[in-house]
This record gives sequence, structure tokens and C-alpha cells, in this order.
Amino acid sequence: MATASGMTSPGARRWRWLVVLAGGTVLWIASVLVTIGTGNVALVPTVVLLGSFLVPVSAVVWNFDHQADSALSAQRVVYAFIGGGTLGVLAASVLEFWLLQDAVLPYLAVGLIEEAVKLVALVIFSLGLSRYTTRDGIVLGATIGFGFAALESSGYAFVALLAQGGGPLVSVVGTQVLRNVLAPIGHGLWTAILGGFLFHAAARSGHLRPSWGLAGAYLLVSLLHAGWDAMHGIAILLTMLLTATPQQLALMQHGVLPPILAPQVGVFLGLEFAGMLILAAIGLGVLVAIRRRWVRPVTT
Repeated sequence: MATASGMTSPGARRWRWLVVLAGGTVLWIASVLVTIGTGNVALVPTVVLLGSFLVPVSAVVWNFDHQADSALSAQRVVYAFIGGGTLGVLAASVLEFWLLQDAVLPYLAVGLIEEAVKLVALVIFSLGLSRYTTRDGIVLGATIGFGFAALESSGYAFVALLAQGGGPLVSVVGTQVLRNVLAPIGHGLWTAILGGFLFHAAARSGHLRPSWGLAGAYLLVSLLHAGWDAMHGIAILLTMLLTATPQQLALMQHGVLPPILAPQVGVFLGLEFAGMLILAAIGLGVLVAIRRRWVRPVTT
């Protein structure tokens, strides 16, 4: 049976993601070096776009090529990545502008909003499929999540550039490297979990429908999202509780969160990394459990 990935041999498909990642990395590094060497600011959008889409596109290619007997076409995956990601960031921006003005728990509100808009986008780009399988739900969910992440990363890179006053690209490159490293355990992972639950319920009923499992998954990924966004502040607070100086304690008593001092940087980074690692492990654990319980092994 021909697969949705076309006539390319399975062995070649399994390595396409690496070609995309390696080739994109070379192009991105070249664009950074040429921009710095020539001072040509017209190349800055090239740096931003290549750096922001590098890992998300490679991850989508990996997900799409590591599947068998799928109802997903390459065309649908491309549309979901671009269209779903764009709809997600636009809807999230509008809703956050309307709803976050007086939010009591802003990080939780952001998590609930962004995971909701990605779920809606996932439903939209799932319509019309001939059948639903949990594996396809994971792939399509991750695709929309990575599209959202790529566009969000390009925005953060642009903000970093503005903070430099249009100067050196160091902050832009640093922002893109960090977000590329973290990309596989952020939006892509959370929406993949939603896709797994959505399509698992649809596989049993034959059509997309809400379920208690999907509702629970939505709340879980929203909490993971909120914790991820809040981890920087949480790490600062924990660092203060463990190592605060008398001057820092005085500031905290007045409701001011003090800056991290040089001797505290190691503790702060360790706490922040540990917190992010715990959240990533929870998300990955849920996704692995979904695959083991509901996804049949791929045979080639």
C-alpha cells in the first residue's frame, strides 16, 4: 500500500529530517556571517526566519516521515503548519489582548488561551480526513504546535533585535539558539498530546468529538505551559528563599523581587533548568504513554 509520504523509499524518508536540519543550519549560519560581515540589514529577516523555522520544520518532517498507512497528506501537513500556526498566534494575540488586562494568574491564562486556540486550529485542519488514528493526531497536533512555535520564535527574535536598537545580532542569535534547543519540548509536544487524545476519541466514534480525556489533556498541557512560562520567576523566587542577602530580603519585604547577584547565578540557572526538565519529563511521559497504549508499532 502506498503511504501518504509518496513513493520515496522508507529508508530515505527516515533521513530527510536530518538533511533539512543540516542544510538549514548551514544556511542560517551563512546568513548570520554574511549579515555581520557586510552590515546589510536587509538580510536580518532572512536570519530571523531561517533561525526560527529551522528546528520546527525539521521536527515536522521527522514526524511526517516516521509514520505508516497515514490518512495525512503532505499538503495537509504543510497547510496545518503554516495556516494552523498563523491562526493560532493571531487568535492568541487577540484573546490575550482582550482577556489579560486584569488577569489574576496571567501565566495560567496564557496557557489556557494558547492551548485552546491551537486545539481549535487542530480541529479545523482535521476536518475531512477519511479516518482518524492516534498516530495521525499526534503528528498533526505537533505540526500545528511547531508552526505556532516557529512564528512565536520569529517574533521574539524581532523583539530582541529592537531591544538592541537594530544593532548587533548577538541577542537575536542567542534567542534563536535557545528557542531552537527548547522547541521539541514546548508547543509541539503540548499540541501533540492534544492531537493524540482528540484522534483517539475520533477513532472510536468515527468523527471528531469532545471527550473527558481531551478535557483533562487540555487542562494538563495548559498547566505545563503556564509552569514553563512562569519558571523564570519561580526560579528567581526560590533562589531568593535559599540564598537571599539581607538587602535582597529587605526588598522582598517591600514587594520587590530583587535581581540575581553574580554568586547566585549558578543556583538560579540550576533551579530554572531543573524545573523545566521536570515539566518536559511530564509532557514526554504523557506522550510516551499515549503511544504505548493507543498507537500500533510502525512496520516497514
